[in-house]
Amino acid sequence: MITSQRWTREAREDFMTHNVAAVYEKLTQGYTRALRARELVYAAAGEWPGLVPSEAEVLAERERLQKDKTGLEIDQGIFLGYVLAEPRAGRHLMWAMQRPRADSLAALEDFRRTGAADLGTARVDRRGNVGHITLQNHAYLNAEDDESNAAVERAVDLVLLDPEIQVGVLRGGPSTHAKHAGRRIFGSGINLTKLYLGKIGFVEFLIERELGLNNKMYRGLARETFVDGGLEDNVEKPFIAVVESFAIGGACQWLLIMDRVIAEAGSYFNLPARKEGIIPGSANLRLPRFVGDRLTRQGIFFNRDFPADSPEGLLLADEVVPASEIEAAIERSCTEITGAGMTSLVANRRMLRLGQEPLDVHRTYMAWYAREQAYCQHSEAMISNLERNWDARSRRLHDSGLAPGRELQHP
Repeated sequence: MITSQRWTREAREDFMTHNVAAVYEKLTQGYTRALRARELVYAAAGEWPGLVPSEAEVLAERERLQKDKTGLEIDQGIFLGYVLAEPRAGRHLMWAMQRPRADSLAALEDFRRTGAADLGTARVDRRGNVGHITLQNHAYLNAEDDESNAAVERAVDLVLLDPEIQVGVLRGGPSTHAKHAGRRIFGSGINLTKLYLGKIGFVEFLIERELGLNNKMYRGLARETFVDGGLEDNVEKPFIAVVESFAIGGACQWLLIMDRVIAEAGSYFNLPARKEGIIPGSANLRLPRFVGDRLTRQGIFFNRDFPADSPEGLLLADEVVPASEIEAAIERSCTEITGAGMTSLVANRRMLRLGQEPLDVHRTYMAWYAREQAYCQHSEAMISNLERNWDARSRRLHDSGLAPGRELQHP
């Protein structure tokens, strides 16, 4: 294995093509260490300087506008693409990402005692056998960024780790924003202001959101020991999404991994990621199962909305009710989904995944996604899209007078 050389992107590609299995085995000490994606790329930077950027280099880049960056994170995308494409290494990385976060484990005892945890931009409350996760990134109308993603993942961990909880509910909290005070908003998608300002981490957000937070809701928490090629035996529970106002971008992506979606009458869903210049997470893989290929292309390529009350919207929402009936719908759904016991519920979730999206299907998708999304995030087209569609040059942090992607598209 090469230990030092003048690294060009071509040299990095060649090195990973021939050494990816050995690289991953060394970094994980023979598959005995569970490294999250962030930990993995920086461990690789320490072992082979120049193969991927160091943490100091990436943090320095994050002080620049996205358009002024040199594209260091592209090499993280290429590296992770090779790791995920290698079957054993890729499955091990996905297992590591589905393990509970260390800060979640640290908060578990207190949560089990009190039944509540305020995690900043998210909180979780246990009421009976239901874990209610409240999205409260109010400064940005529940837009997502590195910090909010970590908070929601911690909340999901606590729901899955608490044996008293049988079902998780994901819902936006009442807004404190002057323009939307008291209104519940499910999610505004990626924080476009932070994306333009260079504050969205490629690995910390775009990769770890898919492999960590989202896969934990969809596949559950991985067991302590990695078993390659064995049957999935995760700690999993059903999740219900409650969409009020709108589910844009990443919030819309969440609907594709939920066991039930309750939507407020008059709400809508959309995926404006291509208009922003990026890939909408795993939606390209999952959305066709719900709405078919043609509507998927309309949604991703042409920014088509899916009003919850429409025939197309009802392909994504199970139940659309007036705002006054939301609470009753939540209670009814939680009772019905757990009423026959957890054993067959979890078994049926697993069998549905087996037919729709086996682990290796998502692993292969994520291998391609890691590379393609890295190039998208650092493209001139993304910057011009943000400047044209989001007036990004005039935005500042905490300037959230508009929900990202909402009023600009629907004056």
